[in-house]
Amino acid sequence: MGYLKGWKYVAFISAFVGSIGLATYPIIIRPMTHVEEYKKAQEINRASLDQSRLQSTSMNKWTDPFEKKE
Repeated sequence: MGYLKGWKYVAFISAFVGSIGLATYPIIIRPMTHVEEYKKAQEINRASLDQSRLQSTSMNKWTDPFEKKE
């Protein structure tokens, strides 16, 4: 089995790094760049939930994860 040399090595490394980039974009990068869209989706999804019934009394109620803490 031969080693990759020259442009084949560059193409292999580029394809490897590109595939990692394509895999991480929808998981990490897009939610960070489209905060308002995800905030709105969480409001819609949590609107029908009764927090007091789902969460025990010893825990804090759900808060907005995008809210800036002071």
